[in-house]
Amino acid sequence: MHQFTIATRESRLAMWQAEHVQSLLNDMGHRVGLLGMTTQGDQILDRALSQVGGKGLFVKELEVALEEKRADLAVHSLKDVPMELPEGFSLACVMEREDPRDAFVSNTYANLDALPQGAVVGTSSLRRVALLRSQRPDLHIEPLRGNLDTRLRKLDDGMYDAIVLAAAGLKRLGLSSRIRAVFEPSVMLPAAGQGALGIEVCSDRADVVAALAPLVHRTTWLAVAAERAVSRAMGGSCSMPLAAYATLADDTLTIDAAWGDTEGLLPLVRVCLSGPVSDLASATDLGQRAADDLRAKVLAQGGTLAHLAGSASQPV
Repeated sequence: MHQFTIATRESRLAMWQAEHVQSLLNDMGHRVGLLGMTTQGDQILDRALSQVGGKGLFVKELEVALEEKRADLAVHSLKDVPMELPEGFSLACVMEREDPRDAFVSNTYANLDALPQGAVVGTSSLRRVALLRSQRPDLHIEPLRGNLDTRLRKLDDGMYDAIVLAAAGLKRLGLSSRIRAVFEPSVMLPAAGQGALGIEVCSDRADVVAALAPLVHRTTWLAVAAERAVSRAMGGSCSMPLAAYATLADDTLTIDAAWGDTEGLLPLVRVCLSGPVSDLASATDLGQRAADDLRAKVLAQGGTLAHLAGSASQPV
């Protein structure tokens, strides 16, 4: 038995995720407490993440708590975790994935096709902007920041005709009834790691890694390793409209990746690769190869290195 403290953001979804891990570890005989924290990403709501520092704003304070030994592990939505962790930190566990798809949420319209021309759709993601514009270039896509409850409240206040959210968060908080439709990956390819929980620790904490071992879900970890490799190889961040989603069947991993232009000036580019995987290294290698193919295809379609680098000034 060990005594651990989990560092977590204080949003309702983040607390649910931390409490979920807490309950599982308690059931294994450990004693686990929570350290709730407010991150810079939670505080800055008037600008796009791509303009103020990216995904790392959601994890920096939690990493400080780990480094100062005020906490032993941090629970994250994996899609919020930067592709490169700072020296001294590592991903110790990836848990079984929830629904990785995006959800269409509206109080008036049943799905994307039902929206009238010029309807206002809210999203916080450049990836979703690019994919939505590839489907419906007539829509007005407006920024949407804040935690899950804040985003739903903005919809209910009439600021948007519809919003797009991760289905996993809605399901985890018992809000499945708000989902009017889910987007299949063929239409809206998910973000790397979407729907999965990742647990970060200081690299020297072998005791925490050992305690988390029973929570590791191999299939999910192999899939997200490939997805994150695509994003890492492409320089993926909040400033890049990039999607990557992998599935594993009989030790064959299939990775789909997409890059889009948020301005709609270049066509949406997609690639799909499959190959045998047996460990994280081979999954990562497949993701790297998918990124190479995607980059080549973007350039062949008229994209430039500047496009591939992303732009922090792009709207979300």
